[in-house]
Amino acid sequence: MTQKKSAPALHRDTLAVREAVARSQYGENSEALYLTSGYVQPSAESAARRFAGEEDGFTYGRYGNPTVASFEQRLAALEGAEACMSTASGMSAILMMCMGLLKAGDHVVCSQSMFGSTIKLIGTDLAKFGVASTFVPQTDVAAWQAAMTPNTKLLFAETPTNPLTEVCDIRALADLAHNAGALLCVDNCFATPALQRPLALGADIVMHSGTKYLDGQGRVMAGALCASQEMVTKTFLPVLKSAGMTLAPFNAWVVLKGLETLDIRMRAQSASALALARWLEQHPGVARVHYPGLASHPQHALAMAQQAGCGGAVLSFEVKAASPEQGRERAFQVLDALQVLSLSTNLGDTKSLLAHPASTSHGRLTEAQRQDAGVVQSLIRVAVGLEHLDDIQADIDRGLSSF
Repeated sequence: MTQKKSAPALHRDTLAVREAVARSQYGENSEALYLTSGYVQPSAESAARRFAGEEDGFTYGRYGNPTVASFEQRLAALEGAEACMSTASGMSAILMMCMGLLKAGDHVVCSQSMFGSTIKLIGTDLAKFGVASTFVPQTDVAAWQAAMTPNTKLLFAETPTNPLTEVCDIRALADLAHNAGALLCVDNCFATPALQRPLALGADIVMHSGTKYLDGQGRVMAGALCASQEMVTKTFLPVLKSAGMTLAPFNAWVVLKGLETLDIRMRAQSASALALARWLEQHPGVARVHYPGLASHPQHALAMAQQAGCGGAVLSFEVKAASPEQGRERAFQVLDALQVLSLSTNLGDTKSLLAHPASTSHGRLTEAQRQDAGVVQSLIRVAVGLEHLDDIQADIDRGLSSF
């Protein structure tokens, strides 16, 4: 858990390579990887104070680790947050947030366009414990407001969404939440702090799957929540200590190093994604392209304002088809024709990854839920990597030109 605020005079690019816990007595320049489950205490009294939270110091691997703290400190600095709590995965970060903030009888309003596992966790799994939820259209602020009840404690949005890249008005949702005494959490996985800082727009919590762009090379799993120091210390830390969604030090070290190139990667991959989206819009085999960087995107202006003028590195497109069955068949045809790019449900890698959301990331949802989310059978998601644009286009065109 982070314990100090970063020097405000430093630019984000500098924080991405410099923010970390203090060097050890050995003076290492690259942040150290601490592999230990326990820590030797200087005295019994000091150990008692540390376990009680009355004195700084590491006590047990499930509660904290210097390498993990470096990752948390760096991500908090990039998001402009007072503190950060890391977890073993993005989904465990969501679970930690819900366990810390919600109880039986509380209500959550959530975008119906969110990641499939998020919809299932909040809509199905938490319902077993008495937490109610309502899923609304991502971009309709009036629908969010209409869904709120006196028991609404949390609004949860993902912007841009997976896989249709819908963009919500963060400031409008923050005002709506705060006027009702609720909190707003924003899933910032797609944009990352390189493009978007939700806390500066009024959000209370920023959630990350560090597995994606924060790592950047598809190596490890990680999750995080960025918020106020009080929320992290009093709300999330007790859940971590009891439930153990602990981030492994090695994973923290990998993502910590990934953050050093986050801005460069996001800018380069976003540029390629925009060029690919424009090419797909003109392709005779494509019915529709979803990408915030395109002028045709319904929330293009909002996205450019919120996301530092970039559309991000993820887009999706629908192949032309006369029926859902043909849409699925043709989408599979495009994916099976790939020779260079990867058929993979992950995203945020330096390698371009393509997936069929309706049968993978959103496969556990009912058909009605998929329809509400706009995840049709003809839809293909592309997380654009760092390959040459000509090679990306040629590999996708191989399948598109076959029907």
